[in-house]
Amino acid sequence: MINNPPLATVLIVDDSPSNIRVMAAVLQERYRVKTAISGQQCIEMAIRHKPDLILLDIEMPGISGYDVCRELKRLSETQDVPIIFVTGRDNIEDEEMGLRVGAVDYITKPIRPVILSARVDTHITLKRQQDHLLKLAMHDQLTGLYNRHYMLETVDRKIARARRHSTPLSVMLIDLDYFKKINDTHGHIVGDQILEHVGGFLNHQCRIEDTVTRFGGEEFLILMEPCSLNQAHYKAEVIRHQISELKPSGIPVTVSIGIAELNTEDSDFSALLKRADDALYRAKDAGRNCTMLDEIRPLTQLG
Repeated sequence: MINNPPLATVLIVDDSPSNIRVMAAVLQERYRVKTAISGQQCIEMAIRHKPDLILLDIEMPGISGYDVCRELKRLSETQDVPIIFVTGRDNIEDEEMGLRVGAVDYITKPIRPVILSARVDTHITLKRQQDHLLKLAMHDQLTGLYNRHYMLETVDRKIARARRHSTPLSVMLIDLDYFKKINDTHGHIVGDQILEHVGGFLNHQCRIEDTVTRFGGEEFLILMEPCSLNQAHYKAEVIRHQISELKPSGIPVTVSIGIAELNTEDSDFSALLKRADDALYRAKDAGRNCTMLDEIRPLTQLG
């Protein structure tokens, strides 16, 4: 059975109720339509609803459409949302300005339903293709978790935020014990099933604030914010104990875990990661199936 994708959301922004009604009537059978009557309301709704496309008037009271477009392109939450200007301004200079401030298209009024429909369909299709490619680039295809590339693209921003607000940030490295032996004994298909099962478990266990990544091979990384070393230690021991009881594909699995917390001496993420990696190797040297902090000492295990 093929699942149809959810309806795309189109945000229509115009201070004229009649223009909104005309555009909504054209689009509402194929798209989820939201409406706004001012620039400020547009910005607020775009952040809240994250539409797939915005149809934006230029001449509105308060903030002009040009300034709204500039602001949406500045904000990380909305910078990738395509914007089409729908306006009564029909000279070349206005169209050029619209494209320069970040719009993907420019439609002049009076509204022609066939043109509006065709332009919206085209840009929704392009947006969905772009989103699909981005998902492929940022996610691990086996587990569905974020991949190493995504983590390295976003971690500096998370570290900067933790430093700016003086909140703790911890890294947890999780390695499946003796995974090569599992592959050699049971085959790579079973090995993949185990990775998928453990990845799903980790994603379910973590908070929305945490970032769970398949960092490479049988190694997972969890970036936890806000989370101190002691809080991460407690969480790690819960995870380690529960994984030992999972038995994915009927096979007993254990993990070794290394944890480090961001400190003032970390010049960048690589320094923090190295301390977590060093702790992980100490956990392996200690016999595996245990947790170590970036201090050279074992931690109390559950059970």
